[in-house]
Amino acid sequence: MDPFKEYVRNETRRQFLSRGSNAVSWAAMTSILAREGRGEGATADRSSPTRPLPTKLHFPAKARNVIYLHMVGGPPQMDMFDYKPVMDRWFDKDLPDSVRMGQRLTTMTSGQTRFPIAPSKYKFARHGQNGMWVSELLPHTAGIVDELCFIRGMHTEAINHEPAITYMQTGNQNTGRPCLGAWTSYGLGSLNENLPTFVVLVARPTNTEQLQAISARLWSSGYLPGEHAGVSFRSGGDPILYINNPPGVSGEVRRTTLDGLKALNEMNYQTVGDEETHTRIEQYELAFRMQSSVPELTAITNEPGSTYTLYGEEARKPGTFAHSALLARRMVERGVRFVQIYHNNWDTHFNVAGRMPSQCRDIDQPCAALIQDLKSRGLLDETLIIWGGEFGRTIYSQGGLTHDNYGRDHHPRCFTMWMAGGGSRPGTIHGETDEFSYNIIKDPVHIHDFHATVLRLLGFDHQRFTYRHQGLDQRLTGVEPAHVVEQLLA
Repeated sequence: MDPFKEYVRNETRRQFLSRGSNAVSWAAMTSILAREGRGEGATADRSSPTRPLPTKLHFPAKARNVIYLHMVGGPPQMDMFDYKPVMDRWFDKDLPDSVRMGQRLTTMTSGQTRFPIAPSKYKFARHGQNGMWVSELLPHTAGIVDELCFIRGMHTEAINHEPAITYMQTGNQNTGRPCLGAWTSYGLGSLNENLPTFVVLVARPTNTEQLQAISARLWSSGYLPGEHAGVSFRSGGDPILYINNPPGVSGEVRRTTLDGLKALNEMNYQTVGDEETHTRIEQYELAFRMQSSVPELTAITNEPGSTYTLYGEEARKPGTFAHSALLARRMVERGVRFVQIYHNNWDTHFNVAGRMPSQCRDIDQPCAALIQDLKSRGLLDETLIIWGGEFGRTIYSQGGLTHDNYGRDHHPRCFTMWMAGGGSRPGTIHGETDEFSYNIIKDPVHIHDFHATVLRLLGFDHQRFTYRHQGLDQRLTGVEPAHVVEQLLA
């Protein structure tokens, strides 16, 4: 069979119905839209059938924007936020079987003959009105704890990085699903047609001993339309490849070229009916508009000196976490809906003493600055900031142990995250772990519960916020029970 005719014959039901050639098709389309949570009276640009119709919010939204700070590798909670002074008396003693309870281990430590306890070598002190214990590694964060909403009872089933990061970002350990940023883009749409709705920044850590592989699969749109995927900004050179016209090509020539491409793509759509054709058209148009908007966005040299006093001098260096945090503030100011920042090298299997000071120095001042900066501009109440990794670390040491240095393996049973702004409850400390920071003894929060809570802050009921795919109403929180954690809401 001719390939073109075979493509048309195998078109999807959605493609067939989108043609609207008869009343039955339109009736079916109305039914589909109703199932996907689209409200009556919703309107759309009929020249662009793939543009999502406005989604009705299920609740008043407390957050309009999200900045998600993901610490790739799994930060050690007991060296940062989960203070366990009793462990000092357990130095080099074996983790009791009554604590481990047969829980699985990674292959990196399952062969060890012992699991010696490694107390944190760092000093802790109470801060803020809530008396939150914070490590000496985070002096700037300690100064803003009353703005933060701590979740010390996070847990996951994933024990290795690839499935764990995917799980945290997409609600599923298997790749191919939309991430939280894509869901946010799909549900809320754009606030600035000249910039992407969802932007990704990969910050470069000062220490690079053990970097985890991350890629565009983590900011994929999955089965959602392609326009909801994250747009990755580069840390050096042009923020986006080919954002500038090549030598000899003027803006008028580029505009004429895009008009020609659009005409050809429209002809293809009329013949084939593939919705992704219009996604391609919209992406070309966005890229053209970004040629003027992105240079202004990334021109941080226009920031006053007080900005660098707040964020630190590292904010002047493209690619650093501080620079990324400053860009995130500028993006939110200009209407970017969701900003994802990845900071690598938290996989502390060894040399905690050598790496943790550097890791914390990278993120401590910029995180505090970002919150203070947004608050001073009146943007914190509507911007949800999320900080955390994909799992925690073990209280027992991986490899050699001394009072001054040790390593920690992956630990999915408990870890700490925090939120700020965007309707989260400031000054909250939710959840409690045992004295070994190994098991949760109060107020556990599963990844699905966390996602349900974030969606609630964005105005969505996680059970009704769905997208029809492969005959199912797919959702971020999956099919297993998930609950909004009301204690985390302001």
